[in-house]
Amino acid sequence: MSKDFLVGRPGPIHSSENHFVNGSRITPPFPENTDKAIFGMGCFWGAERLFWGLNGIYSTAVGYSGGLTVNPTYEEVCTGITGHAEVVLVVYQAENISYNKLLSLFWESHNPTEGMRQGPDIGTQYRSVIYTFTQEQLRLAMLSKHQYQASLSKAGYGDITTEIVTASEFYYAEEYHQQYLGKNPNGYCSLGGTGVICSPFATSV
Repeated sequence: MSKDFLVGRPGPIHSSENHFVNGSRITPPFPENTDKAIFGMGCFWGAERLFWGLNGIYSTAVGYSGGLTVNPTYEEVCTGITGHAEVVLVVYQAENISYNKLLSLFWESHNPTEGMRQGPDIGTQYRSVIYTFTQEQLRLAMLSKHQYQASLSKAGYGDITTEIVTASEFYYAEEYHQQYLGKNPNGYCSLGGTGVICSPFATSV
């Protein structure tokens, strides 16, 4: 299967070091009191804006992850043969916002039952994903999936198709994608949830 993927390039795609909206760093090193999370929920423009204004969020950045192509471009990801999903990297302060809170926002803000699409955006790059950095994140993500599935089923929705795995390499997207809706407030955003509430679950971390 891997032979069918694009090879990519040795160097990373250029992106600024600082967040357009809040000025914080979007590239390492990050402050010691921060943790990282990665979510994919369709077009990454709206997904990033969803998180950056929350209390406890240090910074956000958009990029590509979950595939095999090294340092892919947006155009390559759109072909569907890099294996990557459009994702948002969330750098957060756990003492101010829990991973569970981020999970609840993730589940409620898109339709995780749509497979390789999200609303009008169709393709493998728009699939629903949670990429985890610790075993505790993985445990909580899986627990939240099972509990949210019960709520979705009661509301008449099908099975959750969200991919939940350990995070692989995160490749930063091009500069014009970073904080896109901060730079273009009236830009395209298809983000929308099912209306099903994600009830509190497990112990916050």
